[in-house]
Amino acid sequence: MANACVDDDLIVITSHCGDAQSVARDLARGLDGRRIAGAIVFCSHRFVRQPLASAIARAVGNVPLVGCTSAGELSERGYDEDCVVFIGFPAESFRMAVHCFDDLDHFDPASGGQAIRTMAGVLDRDALAIDGFANHAALFLVDGLSHREELLAMTVQEALGTTLLVGGSSGDGMLFHETGILVGDRFLTDAAVVVLLASRRPLRVFSAQHYTPGAEKMVVTSADPNARVVYQINARPAAEEYRRVAGGSPDLLDAAFFAAHPPMVRAGGAYHVRAIQSVNADNSLTFYCAIDSGVVLTVGQPLDRLNQLETLFDQIDSDLGGIDHIIAFDCVLNRIDAESRQLSGAVSQLYSRRGVVGFNTYGEQFRAAHINQTLSGLAIGR
Repeated sequence: MANACVDDDLIVITSHCGDAQSVARDLARGLDGRRIAGAIVFCSHRFVRQPLASAIARAVGNVPLVGCTSAGELSERGYDEDCVVFIGFPAESFRMAVHCFDDLDHFDPASGGQAIRTMAGVLDRDALAIDGFANHAALFLVDGLSHREELLAMTVQEALGTTLLVGGSSGDGMLFHETGILVGDRFLTDAAVVVLLASRRPLRVFSAQHYTPGAEKMVVTSADPNARVVYQINARPAAEEYRRVAGGSPDLLDAAFFAAHPPMVRAGGAYHVRAIQSVNADNSLTFYCAIDSGVVLTVGQPLDRLNQLETLFDQIDSDLGGIDHIIAFDCVLNRIDAESRQLSGAVSQLYSRRGVVGFNTYGEQFRAAHINQTLSGLAIGR
């Protein structure tokens, strides 16, 4: 069964079918022959990937197609699961270019940056030749288990110059086994894709988080930055010290606890979450992002999420003169925390009312940074 916002300029189609061919039929019906400049797809990790990629590519035709597996989907009804969310960019209003990086273990920043500059130059030339395609933004999808997000985000944003980057790390539910990046008719691992958009429409990238720093400080005193593992905090076993500062009992260190008590670090004059992925048998902590010895952390305290989101969307709506849709990269820990606080229904209703579609991530990229536990996205004006 598919839902499509066929009256809106941005084409959003959600399919809850369980097999690739039925999904493709839903997409074809939703597109109904409309010309698109390209499309982005977010899908549950439960699909068999290659048949899904092939079926969607056939349904879409010869246009750029990218996407990724998720830790949950955001559809027209808010938080969703076990579905495919398709976002088509109408050819009347958009131009789209794509570059894929594979083999991220051997990513070379110099050649990667040059590839992005070349692609941006071609898109600028072609878009400027068509009156009105003056607004630009970049979307970024990366293997959420690659541990290469920081280097890639810095490299790509530097190459893009004034065009701003926003994106997310792919997921596979909460399995942390293998995530997929869709490029054309294939799902790849150890890969990332950059999407450049030029549009007649106003575009705005943004990032927001819903926590304020607590008073007590923690210092990382032993860590493996390559593995994103912290062994000691304040010269004590990391999990035990984090639990003490956060105020938890010994049986509470799970994803819901991490989401409700996120470690935060001050950088660039503001506080940002450095989210914990898991606790290990040796009482070390594995993080979703880069972490190293000497980093000073504090435990975040929750703010009024619903009020913050309403204020954020009101401001974006005012800036753009009306919102068509928001392509959102929402950390999976935000979703887990909303469920724990019994806010998921209210957040879903708010997202649905505001036209938020996208996926739950293993981390977000905003400009040159890899961040955690944010709602980041691209808002598209009417």
